[in-house]
This record gives sequence, C-alpha cells and structure tokens, in this order.
Amino acid sequence: MIIMTNFISYQSKYQKDTTIIEGTIYDYQISDNKISLTISAKEKIVGTYYFKNEQEQEYYQKNLSLGDTFVIEGTLNIPYQNTIPNTFNYRKYLYQKHIYYQIKIQKLTKINDNTSIINHLRTNINNYLTTIDNTGYLKTFILGNKDTLDEEVMTSYQDNGLSHLFSISGMHINLLATLILYLLKKISYNNFYNYSIVLAFILFYAIIINFGTSVIRTIVMFTLFTINKLFNIKIKSIDLMLLTLSIIIIFDSFIFHDIGFQFSYITSFTLILLSKKINNYHNYFIKSLYTSFICTLVSLPICLANFYQVSIISIILNIIFIPLVSYIIFPLCIMSLILPFLLPILNLFTTFLEKISLIANDIPYTKLILPKPSFILIVFYYFAIYLALYRPKYLLLFLILIISHKISIYLDPSMNIIFFDVGQGDSVLISYPYNQLNILIDTGGLTNNTENYSIAQNKTIPYLKSQGITQIDYLILSHGDYDHIGEGLNLVNNFKIKNVIFNNDSYNNIEKELIKALQEKKIKYYQNIKELNTKSNKLYFLNNKLYDNENNNSNVIYFNYNNIKMLFMGDAGIEVEEDILEEYNIDNIDILKVGHHGSKTSSSQNFIDNINPRYSIISVGKNNRYGHPNAEVLNNLDNSIIYRTDQDGSIMFKINKEELKIETCSP
Repeated sequence: MIIMTNFISYQSKYQKDTTIIEGTIYDYQISDNKISLTISAKEKIVGTYYFKNEQEQEYYQKNLSLGDTFVIEGTLNIPYQNTIPNTFNYRKYLYQKHIYYQIKIQKLTKINDNTSIINHLRTNINNYLTTIDNTGYLKTFILGNKDTLDEEVMTSYQDNGLSHLFSISGMHINLLATLILYLLKKISYNNFYNYSIVLAFILFYAIIINFGTSVIRTIVMFTLFTINKLFNIKIKSIDLMLLTLSIIIIFDSFIFHDIGFQFSYITSFTLILLSKKINNYHNYFIKSLYTSFICTLVSLPICLANFYQVSIISIILNIIFIPLVSYIIFPLCIMSLILPFLLPILNLFTTFLEKISLIANDIPYTKLILPKPSFILIVFYYFAIYLALYRPKYLLLFLILIISHKISIYLDPSMNIIFFDVGQGDSVLISYPYNQLNILIDTGGLTNNTENYSIAQNKTIPYLKSQGITQIDYLILSHGDYDHIGEGLNLVNNFKIKNVIFNNDSYNNIEKELIKALQEKKIKYYQNIKELNTKSNKLYFLNNKLYDNENNNSNVIYFNYNNIKMLFMGDAGIEVEEDILEEYNIDNIDILKVGHHGSKTSSSQNFIDNINPRYSIISVGKNNRYGHPNAEVLNNLDNSIIYRTDQDGSIMFKINKEELKIETCSP
C-alpha cells in the first residue's frame, strides 16, 4: 500500500486491512500495565499491548526475550502526525526508521523462542543492568537507552545543551577504541592485528546496541582510518570524513534527518577542520574552552531548528561535563559491569551531574529563545559561523543575525489566534501584533492520562518557543474542569506566566493547587473580572452571574479586533446563552469557539441564529466517549463553516487589518 504524508510518499509491504502479523521482537519495553514492541517482520512495525492482569505482566517480564517469534493479531494504523505546528511528528520520526505502520495489539501468541546468540546476549545484558543499577546511567551509556533516566533531569540536560553527552556517540566509541588499542600495543607491536581486533570489538558492540547513527559513523570512520594507517595511503582526515558521509548516505539516506547524526557529524567535521587552530592552545583549560565554544557555535542552528532555544551557559557547562563524562563516568560505567561494587562511586558522580544541571537550568535569563528558523536562515547562520571561526571579527555578523532573528517577532503586524488540538479539552492562544501581548485561554488536560503525558511540555511550550514567545501575559481559565485547567500547573512551573484570571465560581481543588503555585512564584491572579484592557482593544467577560454548576460558571469572552468579532464560550450551557442574549446585543460573530465541545447542552438553535457565526470552532477529542460534537449542534451550526480539532487538528487564524486567513494542521 502507498502511504502519503505531507513530506514524502512510500510503499509499505502491508495492506492497511492486515490483521495478523508474524515476526520477531526487535526491541521492547515493559512499563506500568503495557508492553511497547518493535516487531521485525516483512518490515518493522511498532505496537502496544495492554496486559489483561498482573499474572500476564509477570509472565512477559520473566519470559520475553529479544528475537522471540510471535503471531500478533490487531489493527494496523498509520502513525499520527503532529496536529500543532512545530511539535514532534511521530509519523515522520518512525518513517525515518523505515517504520510505516503501528499496530494496536489485541492478542499475542508466542510460537518460537529466540535462537540468536546476539539477541540472548542483548537480553541478558539488559536484564543484568536492570538488576544491578536503578539510576539508569548504565543503560544510558552502555546500551544507549535513556528511557529510565528521570524525566526532569533529562529535560535539564537538553535545556542546558548537554544531552549529546548521554547518547552513545563517536566520542565514547573512540575513547573505548583508544583504550583497547593502548592495551593491545602493550602486548603486540603488530598494528594489523591490533587495529583488526579493535575494529571487530567496535563492530560487535554496534551489533549489541542496534547500530546507533553516531556509532555507524564511528565504525565507518574508524575502518577508513585503519585502512589509511595500515596501508599508508595518506588520505587527509577531512577527506576521510567526507568519504564516511558518502558511504553512510548510500546505505541510508534517511540518516540526514536524525538529529543525533546532525550534531555528531557537524561537530566532528568542524573539529577536524579546525584541529590545527585547536592544537595551537597548549593550556588545557583554554583548549577545552575553545573546543566547547566551537561545538556550541556549530550546533546552535540545529538546536534552534529543533528546540527553538539555546543555553547561553552551555559552553561553560560543557567544559565541566565533557571531561567528567568522558574520563570518569563513561569508564566507570564500563568498569561497573565487571565490578559492581564501583556503582556507589558512579552514583556519586552522576548525582553531582544531575544537581549541577538542575541548578543551572533554574538560573534565570540563561536560555535564548528564538523563532523556528527557515532553511535559508540556517544557511546564513552557518556561513556567518564558519567566517567567525576563521576570522573572529566576523562574530559581529553572527551577532547581527541572532539579533535580527530575535526581533523578527516584533515585526509581525498580524494578530494570530490558534485553537490548539489538545484532545478532549480547550486551549486557545491569542498573539497580538508586534508581540505586544500573548493571551492563553485554557490549557487543556487529559482526564484519562495513564501515561503522565504533559500537553504543556510536549505541545504548548514547544509551540510558544517556536514562535519566539517567551511569556504569557494573561492565562485566562474559563472554569475549573480538568480538561480546561489541567495543564495549568505544568505551564506555571515551566514557562513564564505574568497574570492568571479565574472565573467567578468558588475555587475547586485543582484551582487551589494552582493558586498555591502562583503564590509561591508571586504570580498575580484575579477572579470575576468584567473586562480586560489591552493596547489594541478590550476583552469583555460576559458571564458575571453565579450558576449552580461549574460549566455554566465558565468565563465567556467577547472581543472585536479590526471588525473581526470573536466569542469564546468555554463550557457555558443554554441557560447562560439565554442570559447573554437578554443582556447583550451581539450578532454576526466571525469566530465562535463553540461551547462545551459541541455538547447538546450548549449551542441552542436560538442562540446560534442570533449570533450568526461565520466560523465555528469545536475543540474535541477524536473518538471521544461523550459523543461530542452532538449531531443536533452540528445541524444548528450548519450555516457557518465548521472546524473541528479532531478532524482538522489545530486551527490558525491570521488577522491583518481586516483580512482573515485560515490554516489547519491536520492529523
């Protein structure tokens, strides 16, 4: 079957109606009440199976091994795309790993045990590391598995520009190869045998860890280096690097999309290119500072393109972390495999790393947030960076680029409104022209969240950063239901919020917990306001009565911008609608955020006929258990153009003068 995406098309070996697949377990992870599998069959497929009971979970924990053969029954699905711009695209991520389908598993039947020595070894090493180490660092540095590291700590490593140190990289492999080569030279002077043994070891290690991208580069590079040295061909290091790139691309052109490969290759390439300049510095600290500066500078455009921020202090942190990880922690991990009594010493160093990273991550004004750069801007960045590395006076050109990039958000004359796809919930961002003001109405919140998944950290905040937005001026919460306020705490703890506005009802437990955080951070909060003045217009809060339920007490917000009228109904019901019609004269609404996700308790025919919306936005979860939106409501809205987040993804309105443009980010 040919599957089309917004970036490429490909041919799968399966039809979408396939329900039974036989394959071997390529990779797996058991957590909580489920097992996540990568199955190697006609092609790789990922799947999830939820255990029916504790006995079944215990069985798989004891009896599952890599390479076991299973018959898998379930439903094939095309992986989802991001429905919020500039956020993680799971379909693209899997496609770059040559995985085109995921399967929702109903039944697992084991038909053969693993017979591969390599898979037995992988399984035993994984089980052994799980047994002796509960910190996750042995798995991280030996198997390249970061899933067991604390999420907050891993986020701090990423924010501080240190995450590259916690992937199995060329640096780690080279250290290992250098150590083995040093020991072999003590035994034998035969370079051919020595290099052959090292190469065989690296290749074996790569097989054990499933050939990570940076490891592939290191193997190819080391092989070419060995041939070059043994046969005295005298090929320059930079040419070997380019030859390595050519060979890797021939075997897997998708590798270009891998962020780890991009970081690894661009830094290695630049360090080789500037090796003479680096070696001119004999002072270890100066040499380390310069090397760290080079790595930070050349990786900056990649960071901006993917994470939309850079850490200003990452150069200093890398000077501390690189030698600590390279010469102490990584060797200790290797030694702890054989000598587990060294683990407490390893834990001391990793705890030190974590504390430094967490402290550094909390230092204010150390993160530079910039909008997502275009491809052309990235090219200009690299042009300026390489000029600056060869002639420092061109650093001024680089700084001008950074400043221009930073202030670009202050040049946008449009008001931008995005209705985020947050599943069964609400969240709307209103960004005023020239970055004057940013208002977020509701945060979303997954009420059946068994994965502890954060919409704020994985969707809302990355999007805000991708737009160059560094703060929310007003967080308006329509009411206290979790699907509207549930991510409030995550937002407050991980992003700058200046003011918070609650509705007129008494505070429930969720709101009280949020208020506690607001008080700790000295963030102002208000309740039961009637209007909010901005530089361009006013937001009017139409619902000032007190009703007998949380939904009806929702903040209902109306405002007019450049003759574009907008009305946000929260979860307010028909009773509120009737009171609004009686008290206010509002009609010909251009953009309506439909009340209560299209429930039949809202959007009466009378109300819709009176306000006469041009565009109706329904924020609703796909296949939700409430049956939203209701068929009668859809019929009531028939004269307007309806957008639904479950079908259209996030919906974006751009208002420039009186012109209105609409875009969607479809699943």
